[in-house]
Amino acid sequence: MTLDELPRDGQATVLRLDSSGPERRRLMDLGLLPGIEVRAEMTSPLGDPKAYLVRGSVIVLRRSQARGIHVERAVGRP
Repeated sequence: MTLDELPRDGQATVLRLDSSGPERRRLMDLGLLPGIEVRAEMTSPLGDPKAYLVRGSVIVLRRSQARGIHVERAVGRP
Protein backbone atom coordinates (compact mmCIF):
# COMPACT_ATOMS: atom_id res chain seq x y z
CA MET A 1 0.00 0.00 0.00
CA THR A 2 1.09 3.60 -0.37
CA LEU A 3 1.11 6.30 2.28
CA ASP A 4 -1.84 8.16 0.73
CA GLU A 5 -4.03 5.08 1.44
CA LEU A 6 -3.23 5.04 5.17
CA PRO A 7 -6.37 6.02 7.14
CA ARG A 8 -6.33 8.64 9.88
CA ASP A 9 -4.62 7.33 13.05
CA GLY A 10 -3.23 4.43 10.99
CA GLN A 11 0.36 3.45 11.60
CA ALA A 12 2.77 1.93 9.09
CA THR A 13 6.43 1.33 8.32
CA VAL A 14 8.08 2.88 5.27
CA LEU A 15 9.27 0.24 2.79
CA ARG A 16 10.58 2.33 -0.11
CA LEU A 17 10.37 5.66 -1.92
CA ASP A 18 9.50 5.77 -5.62
CA SER A 19 10.71 9.33 -6.19
CA SER A 20 14.06 10.58 -7.42
CA GLY A 21 16.18 13.71 -7.50
CA PRO A 22 15.37 16.70 -5.31
CA GLU A 23 11.95 15.33 -4.29
CA ARG A 24 13.52 12.12 -2.96
CA ARG A 25 16.17 14.11 -1.08
CA ARG A 26 13.47 16.32 0.49
CA LEU A 27 11.45 13.31 1.66
CA MET A 28 14.58 11.71 3.12
CA ASP A 29 15.52 14.99 4.85
CA LEU A 30 12.04 14.99 6.42
CA GLY A 31 12.82 11.56 7.92
CA LEU A 32 10.96 9.32 5.47
CA LEU A 33 13.45 6.48 5.25
CA PRO A 34 12.91 2.72 4.91
CA GLY A 35 12.16 1.18 8.32
CA ILE A 36 10.76 4.37 9.88
CA GLU A 37 7.28 4.32 11.43
CA VAL A 38 4.72 6.83 10.17
CA ARG A 39 1.31 7.73 11.57
CA ALA A 40 -1.45 9.51 9.67
CA GLU A 41 -2.44 12.43 11.92
CA MET A 42 -4.74 14.88 10.15
CA THR A 43 -6.46 15.38 6.83
CA SER A 44 -7.43 18.75 5.39
CA PRO A 45 -11.17 19.36 4.84
CA LEU A 46 -10.89 18.53 1.13
CA GLY A 47 -8.68 15.46 1.76
CA ASP A 48 -5.45 16.88 0.35
CA PRO A 49 -2.90 17.48 1.87
CA LYS A 50 -2.51 15.15 4.87
CA ALA A 51 -0.34 15.48 7.97
CA TYR A 52 1.84 12.60 9.16
CA LEU A 53 3.82 12.06 12.35
CA VAL A 54 7.39 11.05 11.47
CA ARG A 55 10.10 10.73 14.13
CA GLY A 56 8.28 13.10 16.50
CA SER A 57 7.63 15.78 13.87
CA VAL A 58 4.47 16.49 11.94
CA ILE A 59 5.01 16.81 8.19
CA VAL A 60 2.46 17.63 5.51
CA LEU A 61 2.42 15.89 2.11
CA ARG A 62 0.20 16.19 -0.91
CA ARG A 63 -1.52 13.05 -2.14
CA SER A 64 0.76 12.93 -5.20
CA GLN A 65 3.84 12.88 -2.94
CA ALA A 66 2.42 10.31 -0.51
CA ARG A 67 1.48 8.04 -3.43
CA GLY A 68 5.20 7.47 -4.10
CA ILE A 69 5.91 6.19 -0.57
CA HIS A 70 5.28 2.47 -0.09
CA VAL A 71 4.39 1.37 3.43
CA GLU A 72 3.32 -1.72 5.34
CA ARG A 73 0.55 -1.37 7.93
CA ALA A 74 1.58 -2.09 11.49
CA VAL A 75 0.16 -5.41 12.70
CA GLY A 76 -2.45 -5.01 15.41
CA ARG A 77 -2.77 -1.27 14.84
CA PRO A 78 -5.57 0.65 13.10
